[in-house]
Amino acid sequence: RQHRSGMVALADLLKQEHLIERIEKVEKNAIPVFVCGESGQSKKGEDFALVKIDCERIPGDGSSTFGVFAIFDGHNGSAAAVHAKEHLLKDVMSALPSRLDRDEWLSILPEAMIKGFLKTDRDFQQKGTTVSLVIVDRWTVTVASVGDSRCVLDTEAGVMPMTVDHRLDDNEAERQRIVDCGGEVGRLSTALGVEYGPLRCWPGGLCLSRSIGDADVGEYIVAVPFVKQVKLPKTGGRIIIASDGVWDALSTEKAAKCCRGLPPNLAAKHIVKEALGVAGLRDDTTCLVVDVIPPYK
Repeated sequence: RQHRSGMVALADLLKQEHLIERIEKVEKNAIPVFVCGESGQSKKGEDFALVKIDCERIPGDGSSTFGVFAIFDGHNGSAAAVHAKEHLLKDVMSALPSRLDRDEWLSILPEAMIKGFLKTDRDFQQKGTTVSLVIVDRWTVTVASVGDSRCVLDTEAGVMPMTVDHRLDDNEAERQRIVDCGGEVGRLSTALGVEYGPLRCWPGGLCLSRSIGDADVGEYIVAVPFVKQVKLPKTGGRIIIASDGVWDALSTEKAAKCCRGLPPNLAAKHIVKEALGVAGLRDDTTCLVVDVIPPYK
């Protein structure tokens, strides 16, 4: 009897393990759902957002879909931001060989994003824009950014910055890069020599060290993006992308925490509302909130 009871227990255990194996396989191959919300208040009309949730790595293959989300914050006009919104994704995709499997595609995506940024910059050097470009392929999030339109990832593990600000006031490494290349970093000054305002790169006087465009401000402003790639947990996560109108008012932790529990559309509105409540409408203030959700959740 004990032997038979043991056999039954073993059979049940094997069934259980097989079920767990099947669940893990389903989870591994599951295609997440993207739910996106957008909100903004315009002051200068230089902020633009891009949302594409149905791109295909292999044309016609629905299992190869990925999502693209981006914020472009133009300066000295909107021309560079408009151009980047219309051409950057195409320039990134053209740098990727065709017919790659997913792992190969993801492994060379960071390099392709760098090449895409440089091509977009070469093709349009009037005015300037920040960019935070996010590509989500199943559970892998890849972000490329220039300027100060920050991207934040909020998961069960906590809040993770996905970008580095290229503001000269905040980035010592960028200040050193410019000086090492022969440029100068300093503030504006009055006739009496009193300095004021943010740190700027000279010649040109731009407060950012990296952007797309800005050919008129000299060779020290580059379009090489900071790139970061991470794997999401099985529970998914929330991506927050916003222009500096948000980040001048809210910390990354505050932005993430203030909208937890809200659906993406309300979350984006709440972040913008919080930012405006702190700083008022001093600049264009735009926010995208993207939830990457397991299909069975």
